[in-house]
Parts: sequence; structure tokens; C-alpha cells
Amino acid sequence: MDFFTELSILIKYIILGLFQGFTEPIPISSSGHLIIVRNLFQLDLSGLNFEIIVNFGSLVAVLLIYRNDIVSLIKNGFSYIANKNPDGKSDFNFIFYLIIGTIPAGLIGILFEDQISSTFSASKMVGITLIITGLALWIIRNLKGRKNDGDLTIKDAIIVGLAQSVALIPGISRSGATIVAAMLLGMKHETAFRFSFLLYIPVSLGTLLLSIDEIIADKQFAVLWIPYTLAFLAAIVATYYSLKWFMNIMAKGNLKYFAYYCFVVGFLAFLFL
Repeated sequence: MDFFTELSILIKYIILGLFQGFTEPIPISSSGHLIIVRNLFQLDLSGLNFEIIVNFGSLVAVLLIYRNDIVSLIKNGFSYIANKNPDGKSDFNFIFYLIIGTIPAGLIGILFEDQISSTFSASKMVGITLIITGLALWIIRNLKGRKNDGDLTIKDAIIVGLAQSVALIPGISRSGATIVAAMLLGMKHETAFRFSFLLYIPVSLGTLLLSIDEIIADKQFAVLWIPYTLAFLAAIVATYYSLKWFMNIMAKGNLKYFAYYCFVVGFLAFLFL
């Protein structure tokens, strides 16, 4: 393999890492966009673990942004358990609801992820699901809830968790599905946003842990570890800044622009791919 071929491979993986990282936090479905980009440019990603590795990069970025929240939740939660400190009850409950919310996507992912991916991997199908994502975002574009972190219930956690499991379908945004469900349940923007992205952590971490054997067994990994590493680093950077940007968009209540985007890309993918 000559120098320019190797360079082109590295650039391809860096661009796809940046692309996946940027689209992961925002409600436009990173998995759906990767399918569209692969089909549009006829990209062949060697190896089975590209998405797992770049999703791990996104997880690292989310952990960096929410590190103070995570430390506070764990500290206060354990304080409530050990010392019955009433100040920690709200954080203890929040952790409990995150665990409950993780269960639906975890179970459905383990049992049906392969079937879901194979059924909904066509670009036209992704176009349809992107339009559905856009419609969901349009419905909640003007909602302003009243529920804070301390007002959440088990019912809220289960419904948001079920919404996250729907996002196993390519084209259905994970952040979009969970935020839409949370806001329909009456959560404030900041509570819906925080619950959505803290809920992303255990699901993404679980996916990584369950895939370690697959990554090790992948014969292409030894060949592609440098492109994979560059894609991983690119995903961290892109996700970090994309999530920070989305925070500002969410605070201003401008979700309708993501709805417009999903409508346009969804129709184009359905009509022309």
C-alpha cells in the first residue's frame, strides 16, 4: 500500500469520526447519517467495529462535559444511602431513575439490535425515520415544562427509556427521542437535556463492554488500529463542541431548526438514494 493510499484511508476515518462525533449529540441521528454518507459516497468501512469505537469517543466527550454532575450525583447518592442525608435524596432518586431508564434499551438492544439494523439499514428507510424524527421535534418545539430533577417519577424514567430504545432504529435520533419524550412528560428544557445525556452514558458504556470480545476478535483491528484511533480522537473533539453548541440551542428553544433539517435530509434520502 503506497503513501497516498494510506493517507487517503487516514483522512477518510478522521472525517467520518468528526462526522459521527458532531452528529451524535444533536437530534438528527448519527447512525442514520453514517448510513447515508456510506451509501452516497460508496464508502466501505473495513472491520466491524468502527461505530463502536467512535461512539466510545462520543462517550468520553459526554463524560468530560458532565463530570461534575456525575461526581455530585454519586457523592450525594452514597451520602443518602450511608447517612440518610436528606439533601442527597433527590440525587439518589435521579440515579435510580437513570438505571430504570437504561433497562428498556439494554434489553431490546441485546435481543433485537441485529434484526433492527438489518431491517432499517436502507437509505430510503433512513429517510423515512429522519422525517419521523423531524415531526417529533416539531411537535415539542414550543413546549415549556415545569418538572425539575426532583420532580421525576419511575413512570417518567420508563417512558424516556422506551423512547431511547426506539432510537436503536437508524434515523431515529437518540437524543431527539429522549428529549421529545421528556418534554412531552412535562420536563423543563434543562432537566430533559440533562436526563437525556446522563442516560446516554450507561447505555453507551454497556454497548462498549458487551462488544470488547468482538473488537478483540476482529482481524482487521490490528491493521486499522491507527485509523480507528484517529477516528476515536476526532469523535471526542467533535462531540465535545457539538454538545456544547446543542446546549445553547436547547436553552434558546430552537429545536425547530433541527426539525427542518431532518425534513430536508429525510426527503432527499428517500427520493434520491
